[in-house]
Amino acid sequence: MTAKLVNDCFVLDRDRLPHREALEILKSRVTPVTRTEQVPLAQVAGRFLAEPVVTVRPIPAHDNAAVDGYAFASATYDAAKGSAFPIVGEAAAGHPFQGPIPAAGAVRIFTGAAMPAGLDTVAMQEDVQVEERGPDCWAFIPPGLKAGANRRLAGEDAETGETLLEPGVRLRPQDIASAAAIGLNSVACHLPLKVAVLSTGDEILRPGEAFSAGKVYDANAPMLQGLIAAAGAKAIDLGVLPDTRELVAEALSDASGAFDAIVISGGASQGQEDHVVACIDALGQRHLWQIAIKPGRPMSFGQIGDCVVLGLPGNPVAVFVCFLMYVRPVLTRLAGGAWPEPPRYSLPADFTQKKKAGRREFWRARLVEKNGRLVVAKFPRDGSGLISSLREADGLIELGENVEEVRKGDEVDFIPFSAFGFGDRLNLTSEVS
Repeated sequence: MTAKLVNDCFVLDRDRLPHREALEILKSRVTPVTRTEQVPLAQVAGRFLAEPVVTVRPIPAHDNAAVDGYAFASATYDAAKGSAFPIVGEAAAGHPFQGPIPAAGAVRIFTGAAMPAGLDTVAMQEDVQVEERGPDCWAFIPPGLKAGANRRLAGEDAETGETLLEPGVRLRPQDIASAAAIGLNSVACHLPLKVAVLSTGDEILRPGEAFSAGKVYDANAPMLQGLIAAAGAKAIDLGVLPDTRELVAEALSDASGAFDAIVISGGASQGQEDHVVACIDALGQRHLWQIAIKPGRPMSFGQIGDCVVLGLPGNPVAVFVCFLMYVRPVLTRLAGGAWPEPPRYSLPADFTQKKKAGRREFWRARLVEKNGRLVVAKFPRDGSGLISSLREADGLIELGENVEEVRKGDEVDFIPFSAFGFGDRLNLTSEVS
């Protein structure tokens, strides 16, 4: 199996690594690790494509009618006055016209039917007057039609040899349609990535357990399971670890032999009861730790054997942000997907706020329609434990290291949660000022 991380690719020569540098290191070194299999098209939605999908014939394979009507040769048609043509036959989808066509003849044709040889234009049936002249029927085509009207050209969707889908794409319904359109009934996909989810802390209770003073319910594990599933991987919850180094080390060692990656929340700092970083150092190799961001600074990346370990902070907001910015792209690449870069939209700020220079920050925000224009409103509080701020937000404002203040009206980069496959809560508030 291919190594998930190159052992010598990271240099820990600073206290905190800049955001972009951390991403570039990971992007250049993390590689796909899962095996591949042929998967029926009915089961490939959401899977990562392992091999290119290439056309073996043009799509569509032949010129065809875009409407129901009458096909004729534009060379025999008077565009200024219109023309009458004898109707010599009929063509339907799947049943092409087979007979000879006189120099100035028309064929009754239905949508999707192959264009008869020598005919290049279709008049819509509602525009055509049909009349009997003795034993024959004639179609009068009104003036004004351009040559090639209402005709779909062979290969206009895709030419022979064209790559429709590149390896690494996460297959959507429209991608599956492209594969089906060239006759494939299955495609090569990566097997789903297996990810272990662990929580740490003596204070952590699992939802459903009886509450007691000094305890807090584990919101991270269920959230991470949803985030991992949205990223196209398979999450397995391994429970809560107490603040005991021996038990943390044992759990990490066991999980590293059974999973492609481990995502663990809590215990990421250097406190007396924070054992994750120390255990990674003892069992394997730590590659990254302490990133110059807010929230989420005490975050670690490493490996135990061939298993990638991603250590997240304990506060839910920091877990959420770090997952989107770092964990999600790492898991996507490990799973065989192309490195995902979320879109950023430049929008005016509807607030004024100072910021500390030297670190990248991600602020929770909502979109508001104000005087007919979208603006970004920052969530008023910044606490990393405020799950309500994630629930109420439409996305994140990303601010670079050099920014020290945002003034009302300044353009800021907004990353919508919908870019990650969720976040359809959006219900714009309209305001007039």
